[in-house]
Amino acid sequence: MGTLTLIQSFTDLSLPVLFSFFLFIYLTAQFVVFRNWSPKTRPEASSCLISLFHGTPAVFLASHAILSDPGRGFSSPNTREQNTVLDFSIAYFLMDLIHYLIFSLADVLFIGHHLATLFVFLTCRYTVSRGAYAILTLLVLAEVTSACQNAWTLASLRRGDAKLAARVYDLLSPPFYAFYSVVRGCLGPYFVYRMGASYLSGVGDSVIPRWVWVSWICVVVTAISVSILWITNLWVQLYRDKCGKLEKKFS
Repeated sequence: MGTLTLIQSFTDLSLPVLFSFFLFIYLTAQFVVFRNWSPKTRPEASSCLISLFHGTPAVFLASHAILSDPGRGFSSPNTREQNTVLDFSIAYFLMDLIHYLIFSLADVLFIGHHLATLFVFLTCRYTVSRGAYAILTLLVLAEVTSACQNAWTLASLRRGDAKLAARVYDLLSPPFYAFYSVVRGCLGPYFVYRMGASYLSGVGDSVIPRWVWVSWICVVVTAISVSILWITNLWVQLYRDKCGKLEKKFS
C-alpha cells in the first residue's frame, strides 16, 4: 500500500514542480554540499549530484511505468504514469542544460546531447503522446549505469588532490567500463534494432508520424555511437596507463 501511495503521489507531480526539485538539488549542491570544492570543479560536481537524483530513480520509475501497462508496445498510448516519468526526465535535462549553458558553453557535445534528448522526450510526451514504452526502455538502458558513472566522475574530479578519490577512481574504472560497454554496446543497439524494425513495419504510421519516429531513431543511434566511441577511448587510455605503470615498475 505504501508503494502504491508513493507512485500515486509521484504521478500527481507536474513538470514545474519536478523542475523545482532539480533546481533545489542543484543549488544545494553548489552552495552546501560542494561549497569547499574549487570553483573549477564545483559546477561539474553539482551536475553529477542532480544526475544521481535522476538516474537511479528514473530506472525504477520507468521500469514500474512500463511493467504496469498491460497494453505496452512501440506505438501504444502513453499512460499517465509514463507521462510523469517523461516529465521527470524533461525537468532534469532542462536543469542540466541550463548548467551547461552557464558554466560549460564550450561543451557543444553535451549541449547538443541534451537538446536532442529533450526533443525526443518532448515529442513523445506532448506531440504524439505515444511511444513511451520505447523511450522509457531506452531511458532505463541509458541511466542504469548512472550511479556508477557519477561516482566515477566525482572521483575523477578529485583524484589529483585526494588519495582516496584516486583509489576509488582506479577501483571503479574497470568494472564501470565493462558494465557501460555491455549496456551501450550490446543491449542498447539490440533494443534500437527491435524499435526500428517495429516502426519500419508501418505498425505505428497511423498514430506516430514518420518524421517523429525517424528522428527518434536518428537521435538514439547517434547517442549510442558517441557513447561507444567515448567508452572505447577510455579503454584505450586505461590500457596505456597500465602499460605505463608496468614500464616504470620494470625499468
